[in-house]
Amino acid sequence: MPLDQASLFEDVQDALQLDDYQDFTAISDRSGASGAEGRGFVMLGLFGEVGSLLSALKKKRRDKDAFVAYDAAVVEELGDVLWYLANAAARFGLRLTELAARVVAPQSHAPTRVTTFAHLQARGATAAEDSLAFERRLIELAARSGALLDSFATGRIDNNRDRAAADLVEVFRALVRAADDAGISLEVAARRNIAKSEGRWPRQMTWGESYDQRFPENERFPRRMVFEFSEKVAPEGTHVTLKMNGSSVGDMLTDNRGIPDDYRFHDIFHLAHVAVLGWSPTLRRMLRLKRKSDPRVDENEDGARATLIEEGIASWIFNHAARAMFFRSTIAVDYGLLKSVHEFVQGYEVESRPLWQWERAILEGYRVFRLLKEHREGTVTVDLDEHSLTFVPKR
Repeated sequence: MPLDQASLFEDVQDALQLDDYQDFTAISDRSGASGAEGRGFVMLGLFGEVGSLLSALKKKRRDKDAFVAYDAAVVEELGDVLWYLANAAARFGLRLTELAARVVAPQSHAPTRVTTFAHLQARGATAAEDSLAFERRLIELAARSGALLDSFATGRIDNNRDRAAADLVEVFRALVRAADDAGISLEVAARRNIAKSEGRWPRQMTWGESYDQRFPENERFPRRMVFEFSEKVAPEGTHVTLKMNGSSVGDMLTDNRGIPDDYRFHDIFHLAHVAVLGWSPTLRRMLRLKRKSDPRVDENEDGARATLIEEGIASWIFNHAARAMFFRSTIAVDYGLLKSVHEFVQGYEVESRPLWQWERAILEGYRVFRLLKEHREGTVTVDLDEHSLTFVPKR
């Protein structure tokens, strides 16, 4: 039975069903691995995410109030642990409801049927007064996860569904206890995990409305634009100029660095932002397309601060990309980088764009950047309807 996507998100009042969530983890699994390899993948993932939980707790203990993102990090990591647990159970032919019934069986308050996350935390998640209680629960979760990994490594659960179920129940029980002591609802963690997965790997790609469609034509990006990149060598240094329809756009750019790195071609990243995201306050300024008919938008979305944020994102990603051969052999961008970019733009219109669009904008921008590095000159066609960049080298 296909999942109803809307029913999985946070603004829905109905309780999230355990087995619906487990079905989602199968749909959102991008590993492409099956059999023993697939089980190994989820075992490593499960243990790794428990380790991330422990790392978050360590940072909290070490940095105390300086680690302001602690609560959000714990919810996210609990959701990731839950994803791998549900996926691991499925690979052994086990349903989450089957495991959950055994998790709550010893409890006098346990419901007759355990079908939702709320049933697992029937008394509600209440944070412990002593943070050491949560620490002990996480250590217990790590121990149970380690025992499961050991059972897999030694082959004890290869063809033993009952043994696999017993180990998974212990992990599940420790996870529920940890969530209880942290005062966190597993349903909230699961729903945020779904939203996170959908933002990075959506089942249906929806581009969203253009940010300037309600504005006058002279304040909108043309749906198709052609730019010419030219590199010139002069006594004062090598620079790049950008033209559109024969007219110069923006300033002549150098690398602004003692060691040349071709950052002078970085306007291509602004073109990628507008092609894929429909957003670039920098390019709006360069093309004189600021949305002045709405003073609030003109000041906040197209103003100096938004421009500086975009330039900062471009520079920060460039430093990361330079260490990764400018994404030459990459088909995906690190989740941590994408998450940081999304945090950069919070409070601005582009925060509505999901992570998969940011990933595509980054990879498209660097695909053409590598071509510019190779050919040094050429034209780039920006198509906002196709969300694409096309490069043609200068003959």
